[in-house]
Amino acid sequence: MRENLDPKQSWQFMQDNPQAVLIDVRTAIEHSFVGQPIGAIHIAWKEFPGMQPNAAFVKQIKETVPDHATPLLLLCRSGQRSVAAAESLQSEGYQHLINIVEGFEGSQDENKHRGNLGGWRFHGLPWQQN
Repeated sequence: MRENLDPKQSWQFMQDNPQAVLIDVRTAIEHSFVGQPIGAIHIAWKEFPGMQPNAAFVKQIKETVPDHATPLLLLCRSGQRSVAAAESLQSEGYQHLINIVEGFEGSQDENKHRGNLGGWRFHGLPWQQN
C-alpha cells in the first residue's frame, strides 16, 4: 500500500505507530545543511554531482529495515523524489509506504523561496540542523 500524508499527518502516524521508520531521501548536503527531522534515517535517493540515482538505495533500505511490513515514511525536499523512492521500494515488496507531501521545505512561494508554504519545518515539527 502506498499513500500520501502531509507532514502533520505523518507525525501523528509515527506517534501512533512507533515501529514506523522515517527515511530522509534527500542529498547529504540537504540533510546536513538545510536540516532534518529528528530521528530520520538518511538514505539518499539521488546524490550530487549530477543528481544521479543512488544505485545502492534499495540495498541500504533493506539493510536498515529488513522487515517489509514495517511502515516507511519517505521525505524529500518537496514531496517529489520521495514518490519515486516509494515506487522503487514497492516493487521490492515493501508493503506500507507513505510519501510525505510537502516534504521538508514545501513548494516555492512567489519569490521562489521554500519554507513559507508548507513542509515539515513550516508546520513546526521536530527538526534539527547540523
